[in-house]
Amino acid sequence: MRHTHLMCAAVRNEAENDAGVTALRLTAVLTAFGPGDGPLGVSELARRTGIAKSSVHRLIGHLVGNGLLERDGTSVRLGLKLFEIGQLAIRQRGLVDAARPHLADLREATRNTVHLAVLEGAEVVYLDILRGPDAPRLPSRIGGRFPAHATAVGKAILAFSEQSEVDGVIAGGLARVSTRTITAPGLLKRQLTKIRAEGIAYEREESGTGVVCAASPVLGGDGKPVAALSISGWVNRVRTERVGPAVRTAALALSRALT
Repeated sequence: MRHTHLMCAAVRNEAENDAGVTALRLTAVLTAFGPGDGPLGVSELARRTGIAKSSVHRLIGHLVGNGLLERDGTSVRLGLKLFEIGQLAIRQRGLVDAARPHLADLREATRNTVHLAVLEGAEVVYLDILRGPDAPRLPSRIGGRFPAHATAVGKAILAFSEQSEVDGVIAGGLARVSTRTITAPGLLKRQLTKIRAEGIAYEREESGTGVVCAASPVLGGDGKPVAALSISGWVNRVRTERVGPAVRTAALALSRALT
């Protein structure tokens, strides 16, 4: 009887391991697509994921069958089902709809680009962007990611995050995005302390040459950061110290609305 139980346990563990490997491979295929990519073929997906072509072909069949990929001749592209899932994830947080009026007011008042972003790991993810007519063309895009330490929204959120989260970002390495990106842990920590005291984070050409930004955190009822709002523009056109209070006011108003 004991031998039978051990065999059953071994079979279950093997099945769970196989399921885990399959899930990782499915994820690898989906995340192999990058910004601006059109349809990709089996060979290219195999190259990007490091998975054998035969396995990629089988994985594609599963993903197409569930609407996560769509066929385009002999290639595949991301399916609309992924867009639907993404929209559900955003709406469940209730952030985009609640933030849109505040973002619209900020853009109208400053004519610059405004962002709504959340922190995920060491990166910020942009949930909504309203581009201003007088603003530079920024690399940010809805659903896009950027290193948190190189952005005002990222620093605004980190300043109010648990110390363990900040330590995790630093431990992962503060990559240089531009010549002015903060890469010294001590300097970043000092900035976060100041941001926590003032409620406003500034970014001065740290994410890209010529671009400046002011951001403020959106806090939940427990005082923990939910997201951040920001205004971005050209360094010679935007005085971040002047627009900072406006961002702070909008973030406080959104915080109240959410709680």
